[in-house]
Amino acid sequence: MRAIFLLGVLCLASFYTYVAFADLSFLSSTGRLGPGFFPRLIGILLIATCVYSLLMEAAFRLPRNEEHDAGHWGITAIVAGFSAGFVLLLEILGGLPAMILFMLGMLSLLNRGRILQNVVVSLLLPAALYLMFHVWLKASFPEGLISLPG
Repeated sequence: MRAIFLLGVLCLASFYTYVAFADLSFLSSTGRLGPGFFPRLIGILLIATCVYSLLMEAAFRLPRNEEHDAGHWGITAIVAGFSAGFVLLLEILGGLPAMILFMLGMLSLLNRGRILQNVVVSLLLPAALYLMFHVWLKASFPEGLISLPG
């Protein structure tokens, strides 16, 4: 089951990378990094990670406890729901508030009992991404209904 999942992710990552190379330019008209730089980098890393995971799955095929593995479907469904909610919140709240809420929700689910750590990471990581992309790189950030200064 894990190999089938990895093959599916590999197919999606390959399509994503194809789009990043085919439709997005690596450099802008001014010679700076263009909109295709990060998607290409992410796509290549996704493909490499999937291929590595598939090779490790084939090389170290260990007997699995199917009952234990079946318990992860509920968390997987919740993560998928949070991800869909994040996409919706991007349009409503904008990039920074949506990222903060998404990270706080996901960390509360996956890192239970560490409230202070979850809050700090949920605030600092999205703020750092906002500063890096919107302020430093002058890349557009989803505005939503809440417009942030910058």
